[in-house]
Amino acid sequence: MTLTPLTRPRRLRPGSRVAVVAPCGPVPEDRLEDGLAVLRSWELEPVVLPHVLDRHGQFGYLAAYDGDRARDLTEAWCDPTVDAVICARGGYGAQRMVDRLDWGSMRAAGPKVFVGYSDVTALHEAFAARMGLATLHGPMVAALTFLKDETTREHLRATLFEPESVLGIGLETARPLIPGRARGVTFGGCASLLAADLGTPAARATSAGGLLVLEDVGEEDYRLDRVLTQLLRGGFFDGVSGIALGSWAECGPYETIREVLRDRLGGLCVPVVEELGFGHGDRNLTVPLGLPAVLDADAGTLTLEQPALL
Repeated sequence: MTLTPLTRPRRLRPGSRVAVVAPCGPVPEDRLEDGLAVLRSWELEPVVLPHVLDRHGQFGYLAAYDGDRARDLTEAWCDPTVDAVICARGGYGAQRMVDRLDWGSMRAAGPKVFVGYSDVTALHEAFAARMGLATLHGPMVAALTFLKDETTREHLRATLFEPESVLGIGLETARPLIPGRARGVTFGGCASLLAADLGTPAARATSAGGLLVLEDVGEEDYRLDRVLTQLLRGGFFDGVSGIALGSWAECGPYETIREVLRDRLGGLCVPVVEELGFGHGDRNLTVPLGLPAVLDADAGTLTLEQPALL
């Protein structure tokens, strides 16, 4: 069994309705409003779901109660007037609500654009496993990088409206950690979330033939070592054809992190490119998941073989 390309949703157009949901942590209202203004400037019509600004009554690190967060996402997806669903922010909480989603109704509603990163990795994995849907690992509406960095915003805008214009992904910082060239289907996200997903009911059955995109935030060197070791021991890396590394913000001195990455990933004997330019860093390029692509570690590029959206 090897990874195969997933179903692509349709691109957005001026006037497309975009639902904003908060499946993870609480959302600052001022940042949400600023993000919505950006979407409107793109001639999109944002629709904020009812519980986006809620806060869990007992656990302040959650945006709302699990059932309410799941209901918002299910209703947004099943609304035939909604063309895309974009998460407001990450944090923590997606794993608590992912099994509460009405996957049967969502499958019946058909493919739509889905955007997020960080804790949203749990949802990317679920959309791939339960719906066979390609998704976008990209910036979120109330995320500081989206609000502050023009390159981040423009790369997402181009991916949503003109996906054929951004087939090549990578910043000038990208360089080989382990040289080589590989082809495969993109998948992945936040390393600690991928490790936490091991053994769950809809966990990924195989990574064979996949190009893994990997990043994380706030994990000290030994904790990152633990996460990668768990993934190794759990067989998550088995058959991976190549790896694209993003940012490791607040994980410690990068020279130290690089050595952890080299130590844990070097034994896979596959090409690895570092600092491609996605994740929790100062810039967050949008990386489509579930699409065939070519990784050239020496050139520092990840090149999609087809546009992210139809």
